[in-house]
Amino acid sequence: MEVSMGLWALTIVGLAALIAVDFFIGRKPHEVSIKEAGIWTVVWIALAGLFGLGLLVFGGGRPAGEFFAGFITEKSLSVDNLFVFVLIMAKFAVPTQYQQRVLLVGVLIALVLRAVFIAAGAAILASFSWVFYLFGAFLIYTAWKLVQEARADEADEEYEENKLLKAVERRFGVADRYHGTKLWIQQNGKRVMTPMLVVMLAIGTTDVLFALDSIPAIFGLTQDPYIVFTANAFALMGLRQLYFLIGGLLKKLVHLSYGLSIILGFIGVKLVLHALHESGVHVPEISIPVSLGVICAVLAVTTVTSLLTSRKQAAAEAQRAGADGARKDSVDA
Repeated sequence: MEVSMGLWALTIVGLAALIAVDFFIGRKPHEVSIKEAGIWTVVWIALAGLFGLGLLVFGGGRPAGEFFAGFITEKSLSVDNLFVFVLIMAKFAVPTQYQQRVLLVGVLIALVLRAVFIAAGAAILASFSWVFYLFGAFLIYTAWKLVQEARADEADEEYEENKLLKAVERRFGVADRYHGTKLWIQQNGKRVMTPMLVVMLAIGTTDVLFALDSIPAIFGLTQDPYIVFTANAFALMGLRQLYFLIGGLLKKLVHLSYGLSIILGFIGVKLVLHALHESGVHVPEISIPVSLGVICAVLAVTTVTSLLTSRKQAAAEAQRAGADGARKDSVDA
């Protein structure tokens, strides 16, 4: 798909305007209700849908299919980010009324960093076709690693600050408490960061680790930098509202890691087949409609099985609690 510099500029200005509106509406710190989060989640998904339809009308079926496949993949992978965001919020004890501001700026930092990743990935793929093999192998390895982590069932997982964040904290110093939405304050005659800025940096830089698998994954679906960028942008910009909407449901998605591992493994195989095809080997290539169907089917099955398993676990725990209570009453009697 040929994209002019004018369209690139118009798209970036449009996304910036949407972010500005989102920031203006949520500028006053407050606790986000389920209703508010639900409305804005629908709005962001609807905007992504309208953008995809625009691609269908002006670009044709292939770009639109690639966008929707990329958007759904990035959205599902970004849900995995929410688990870490919950850990970060708990680690830094972020007051609930400030969490939306933290997520907005943190996601904005993540989007800028991903844009750099996308530009670098597009340049590398354009120059070295063998990188498809590397991306494919990396995604298959990541899929296997996700399965291993899911089996480990790390219930007591805690967030640990990365080395970059620790270095920044040592360099500038951190205040001992939150000061509203301020990012810098004067303390003992020295300008130091507030915990608010530290959390924003933590979320933004942590997302880079997730980009290591999500960027190769979407390049496995499309090599168009414009579609890669816009799919990432729409997936990330609705992440803040999704955090408040399904925050309580995250623990119920017990099979999410398995579903994501299947998706990453599938895209990894697709990348390897594409690389072989580019090398002149006659192998079948997986089409975008097939990719979109597989991704949607895996997510649907994963969600259903997760909720059913969570319901059974809750019922079993309630039954055990009732049995323990009955034994205690018997002993007391």
